[in-house]
Amino acid sequence: MKCCLACECCFEGETWDCPRCGNRPTFRDRLLHFVEDPPIAGGGFKPEYFAQLAGFEEDNFWFRARNRLLQWAVQYYFPEARTFFEIGCGTGFVLKGLHETMPFLRMAGSEIFASGLQFAQERLPGVDLYQMDARHIPFENEFDIIGAFDVVEHIVEDEAVFRQMFRATRPGGGILITVPQHPFLWSASDEHSMHQRRYRRNELRKKVTRAGFHVERITSFVALLLPLMIFSRLTRKSGRAFNLWEEFELSRPLNAAFEAILTVERALIKAGLSFPAGGSLLLVGKKPAAAL
Repeated sequence: MKCCLACECCFEGETWDCPRCGNRPTFRDRLLHFVEDPPIAGGGFKPEYFAQLAGFEEDNFWFRARNRLLQWAVQYYFPEARTFFEIGCGTGFVLKGLHETMPFLRMAGSEIFASGLQFAQERLPGVDLYQMDARHIPFENEFDIIGAFDVVEHIVEDEAVFRQMFRATRPGGGILITVPQHPFLWSASDEHSMHQRRYRRNELRKKVTRAGFHVERITSFVALLLPLMIFSRLTRKSGRAFNLWEEFELSRPLNAAFEAILTVERALIKAGLSFPAGGSLLLVGKKPAAAL
């Protein structure tokens, strides 16, 4: 069901014209725009990063391993799902991977910066893409699954996002969330990425539960590489100019070795092992079938 962000009327229909107040989002550049680009200082991200991300994602071990973990989680925890919505979809890399694995899913994505959606449009022809603020999602009981992958750590009001995700998820559906873990890993990389926080496991669980979801699974990932992450953050020299992308600029053999390690880790997660510590957290939540 569509929801008008001006008057909060929820309605069914082919168009986005609100039957109560007549408001409708702007359509341009083949996109629906519910918001305009925020000021850089308040947007939680730097839009110029999208070009860098688009260059790294296809080949970097971390992005590839996270995609495979998410593809497994969707298939395992939501085998009946037919609709998927990603908030903060960036360049569309995750949606592209899910579409290739599960072409039967009707997919949609959103991003607060239009520059990210320009890359997503190239990767995802025919997929509905919206410029949207995750704190104000214009849907109610609409999607079987909503995903937010390394997004909510950028947003001050993360609990508002979880509540909006709950409203937009169909009863019996659920969410997939990934976030960076462990405040003790906070570094210049988090600051330059414009993170608001790194999460503790119980913190994420409590916030998602308060929004109304039942937590089905929570596990760390990039767990087997955690010692190397700690070493990297301790040894990066503070006296030279910081390079946000340094950790992604790996030799091919090292990149392949790290991907192989995370393949083993994923097999352990699939077998039922939930890691207590790691670079990131994966949470699977379900909305009760009787939720109104």
